[in-house]
Amino acid sequence: MAAQPRTPIQDKDLQGLKYFQLLAPLLERLHDDATARDRAGNRRLFYDQYACLLLLFFFNPILKSLRGIQQASALDKVQRRCGCPRVSRGSLSEAGRVFDPELLHALIGDLAAQNLPIVRGKEAEALRGLTAVDGSLLPALPKMAWALWLDPQHRAAKMHVHFDVLKGVPIEATVTAANDSEAKQLRATLQAQRLYVIDCGYADYQLFQDIVDARSDFIGRLRDNAVWTVVEERPLTAEARAAGVRSDRIVWLGGPQSGRAFAQPVRVLEVDTGKTDAQGRPEVLLLATSCLELPAELVALGYRFRWTVELFFRWLKCILGCRHLLANSHNGVTIQVYLAIIASLLISLWVGRKPTVRTLEMLQFYFTGWATEEELMAHLDKLKPRVQ
Repeated sequence: MAAQPRTPIQDKDLQGLKYFQLLAPLLERLHDDATARDRAGNRRLFYDQYACLLLLFFFNPILKSLRGIQQASALDKVQRRCGCPRVSRGSLSEAGRVFDPELLHALIGDLAAQNLPIVRGKEAEALRGLTAVDGSLLPALPKMAWALWLDPQHRAAKMHVHFDVLKGVPIEATVTAANDSEAKQLRATLQAQRLYVIDCGYADYQLFQDIVDARSDFIGRLRDNAVWTVVEERPLTAEARAAGVRSDRIVWLGGPQSGRAFAQPVRVLEVDTGKTDAQGRPEVLLLATSCLELPAELVALGYRFRWTVELFFRWLKCILGCRHLLANSHNGVTIQVYLAIIASLLISLWVGRKPTVRTLEMLQFYFTGWATEEELMAHLDKLKPRVQ
């Protein structure tokens, strides 16, 4: 059977666009860059306008594809709020190839810096700078030759994200082919004064040293076959035992070859997760950390927070809709991922906490005219933390 034609998008389907005017100061630098690049003087779709249209895609459930975005650009209301004329699908496709994603990358850092910590207390103070790092795949089309993965028929991009656990927001991101090394991407984006929490995919002793050399620390899971030389066996407190810590040692990490990469002793903890493996044996994690004075139970707690970056990936792909790629080029996919992160950061700034499905739904109800501005503001006001 032939596919049913989609209902045309109308002005009444897109409400609340005045909030996109608030983005104008943030996106101004994008317009200036596109103007400088337009030497021929014939460009009709500028970077800030393209970014505004893609942000509209994330905030409005009616827009589900590049064709939907193109159709929305013909509406008078969208043209007035985004400052753009009606654009063709060809112009939208070309925009993803020619605009510079690094300008959006800088905007991510600016917005992340404006977010305040949502977790406070003694534990949060001890784990200051806790940053969960991981990568996640975005399935791509076979024709996207740059997105190397399993074989020519199975392509994928990979987004590498640094997630500030205490703020509940992403602070750094890059996009590569699926086969690119996660450890390499972390090494290239290290920041100072961070406590990186990473899984065994990053168990590279030279990477551990690079983190320390960058004036940061790490909590990382070691592989089960890791070797070390014990320097000191530390006694366990009642709090550490209650957190599942079985042992706490100061060691020289690695053998005769791999041990040369790391120039100082580290701690290695064995932590019982309370689960069992496939053979029915207790699951025990080997955690290495450069934090020699951090209480053992907080080392275990810090690693448990690594899961927050996985929850962010679920939010970005399954809830916000970033797994549906609007571009085929590496440049275009990077722009889309960065704008999805910017959309998430904007929600966090509006509500003062991590975005949730309910909050996104309320924003979408508002943008589609189902909720009034008063109802939206009442919902956001309930979520804002109260000053004691």
